[in-house]
Amino acid sequence: MDRWTDWAGTTSRNEFFFNTLDNLKQLTGQPPHIRIGANSEDHTNFRQDTEFAQAIFPPPTATVPYPEALNITVGDSYYATTRFLPPDTHVTWGVNLGQNNITAAVLETASIVKAFSSREIQEAGIVLDYLEIGNEPDLYKNNGLRPSTYNLSQWNVSVAGNLSPTSHTKFLGASFAGSSHGAGFSPQSAFQEGLLTGPGKLIAAISQHRYSGSFCTGDGGLLADLMTKSTIRGNLTVFVSDIHATLAQGLDYILGETNSYSCHGAPGIQPITLTRSTLDGSPLPAPVPPHVQPQYYAAIIAGEAIGNTGRAQILEINIDNPQIAGYGFYENAVLARAVFINSQTYLSESTDRTSVHLDLGFTAVAGIDSPRSMTVKRLKIGLATDVSGLTWGGQTYETSDGRVGGSLDLETKPVSNGLDIQETEVILVTFRHS
Repeated sequence: MDRWTDWAGTTSRNEFFFNTLDNLKQLTGQPPHIRIGANSEDHTNFRQDTEFAQAIFPPPTATVPYPEALNITVGDSYYATTRFLPPDTHVTWGVNLGQNNITAAVLETASIVKAFSSREIQEAGIVLDYLEIGNEPDLYKNNGLRPSTYNLSQWNVSVAGNLSPTSHTKFLGASFAGSSHGAGFSPQSAFQEGLLTGPGKLIAAISQHRYSGSFCTGDGGLLADLMTKSTIRGNLTVFVSDIHATLAQGLDYILGETNSYSCHGAPGIQPITLTRSTLDGSPLPAPVPPHVQPQYYAAIIAGEAIGNTGRAQILEINIDNPQIAGYGFYENAVLARAVFINSQTYLSESTDRTSVHLDLGFTAVAGIDSPRSMTVKRLKIGLATDVSGLTWGGQTYETSDGRVGGSLDLETKPVSNGLDIQETEVILVTFRHS
């Protein structure tokens, strides 16, 4: 939230950022949902006449090379920049609960509602789905935002108004950093404490966060730790009981932040700046141009796999290999596409780059022919640590405007041949059933 206008733009839209979102819209038929807030929402105050935002940052350190703002003051013009998102974007905005400043939260909410009532945003079909009231309140007693005695019974969502049972916009509840799965900060305990009564009746979804590690004290993480099949799956399965409890209340469940290192990433693993080194966090002599990073290709691949029909259903494919994951994408009960991921890290110190062969088998279903041929599209990367030089089906998104460039390179082969997938490679298969 403290750098939101760097992404969106101030008096005109950031064309590079817009293009990267619009690329996904072209693949899926709708732009990605955007959440603006997180930690810095609980350090945000409102003054109507502030031009966009005034942020106070601590100096970068080796432990925290990409610090968040200590304080942000925003005005109406700040929330109005939502208009620079692609048309039909669904948005979540966070407001300040952590500082227990009811006035700030109410003023922020009023300004957000005002922005979404503007002609430009309404004509673009940009929609406010949720107001997130505070980020990770279960950590407030640890990060100094609330006293050490702060507990679930003191947490509530009554700090913002302008919503009603008939309004589209609802509250996003919880946004916990973890879960006790019982007493303490958990969806189950929150429901028992009466979360869904009073203003809480307007909660439509519960969100939780799960990081694979932390860089908060400067402890370096390994890239391989983010790529293991068991860790990625475990980031979701650890919340199974919470998910069941949430769905039982008729609410949606959102895994809002996951599979990365907390405290703004770790140098060399999750570089997130144009002004500091991606290797050690040291200042750069000049900012680098806007560019996509390898993670962006994951969004492109997911978008292509989902497709633009609006009918895709996803099912994990059972693969008896600890480093290979697979997901099938069905349309009208027919397997249309599949993604296969080899999460074994290929590094400079690795020896030979090994491959795993996959034979594809299909269960006979009456009235549905098994596919006979397939088109294969590959994500190619030199080393798992590379920050550039990737290609997806022979094409690149590492262009000056964020649009795809290069010639498409696909393979067509019989399904009976199976697939070979290298270490640190992703494959999208499109099946042909006739």
